[in-house]
Amino acid sequence: MYVTGRSGWDAVEVPTEQWIELPAGGQLYELPGRRGIGIDIETGEMRLCEKGWAVAAFVPPAHTGFYLAAYETLKAAPTLPLFCYTTVGWFQKKFYVPAIRIESDVRQDWGGYDQAKVEHGVKRLTKAYPHNRLVHHLANNCAITYHCPAARNYFLERWECPIPVSPACNANCVGCISLQPDEEPIVSTQDRLTFLPTPEEIVEYTVPHLESASYPIVSFGQGCEGEPLLMWETIRDAIIEIRKHTSKGSININTNGSRPDAVKILCEAGLDSIRVSTNSVRREIYMPYYRPNNYEFEDIMESLRVVNSYGGWTSINYFVFPGMTDSVLEYEALRNFIKETGLKMIQWRNFNIDPDWYLGKIGVTDTGECVGVRHLMNLLLDEFPYLRFGYFNPPIERIKGRFEMDFAHN
Repeated sequence: MYVTGRSGWDAVEVPTEQWIELPAGGQLYELPGRRGIGIDIETGEMRLCEKGWAVAAFVPPAHTGFYLAAYETLKAAPTLPLFCYTTVGWFQKKFYVPAIRIESDVRQDWGGYDQAKVEHGVKRLTKAYPHNRLVHHLANNCAITYHCPAARNYFLERWECPIPVSPACNANCVGCISLQPDEEPIVSTQDRLTFLPTPEEIVEYTVPHLESASYPIVSFGQGCEGEPLLMWETIRDAIIEIRKHTSKGSININTNGSRPDAVKILCEAGLDSIRVSTNSVRREIYMPYYRPNNYEFEDIMESLRVVNSYGGWTSINYFVFPGMTDSVLEYEALRNFIKETGLKMIQWRNFNIDPDWYLGKIGVTDTGECVGVRHLMNLLLDEFPYLRFGYFNPPIERIKGRFEMDFAHN
């Protein structure tokens, strides 16, 4: 059987030119309770594979997948955990996926980590900051237990340094990776921060990182916390104190963008960039996924406008769901979103969620006409040639004009 891909609810053929060899760091999954859908090599008809379970690939960071794994879900099939499920095929003794390397930055490449060096960095920095709860959280919870790439990079003293700051959240995301209600069939992929860091704890370890790391960034808002804007006073005080000690590097916040008033205060304090996460730029798709408390979809747009008004860098962390992200309705909404916010960058992030569960949770039974993820990217660059594509928050060196385009436009 020839492999197929999934777009929305439908199994489709995958264009030959979109296949690449599964990148290093990719992982392979079998999907219990699911039968793969393929194309019969003799009849050319789609049919179920009756042997074994369907399979999928996890596409590693810096890569964006174009199609989901295609399968039929059987009764009583378990809900899949919070990973991405890209279609995968086998050709000439190698695994292939329909995807693109959207980002040349190597900061989270699988081959770039030496665990012995990470552990050495953990020992050295936890000894250097014996009373800093954040450093110990990043060491024991993030770098050692979960192998968080950002935390591991901090202990290797390079690039982007994480600053989790908030144990609370003002959204109830369906696919939350740090807190899932007991009644849900899945569990969170990591434990959430349980304390409120002080500005002093933040400043103590971030200033040395900004001073000595290559291409340094410090980022509030991590996978092991809630919403950082709820702790905007702490962040404001930390930014002000950081900038008293160093002008190097950039200060970023990863956020849901729910508090434009707080964003304005942070910009005045010295915030350089913002990345707002979203599953869609359509309110009717955003709201049932984020299930926000006391904020509206318009607030995330206003937060982006605020940062742009201060000359900052604006990105969205765009959860790519083939068949939804590339729908005609989403494309038209995205065009308007870019124009209305002045957005500078899209980070094309693979959506880590069970596709059937997600669509069921947000009540989507028909995703409509789609243009294809790859074609969507081309269309956007045709209309917005200044728009940057990537996967990570860019350092200040890239923001200030040395921003290589990693996407091959064709």
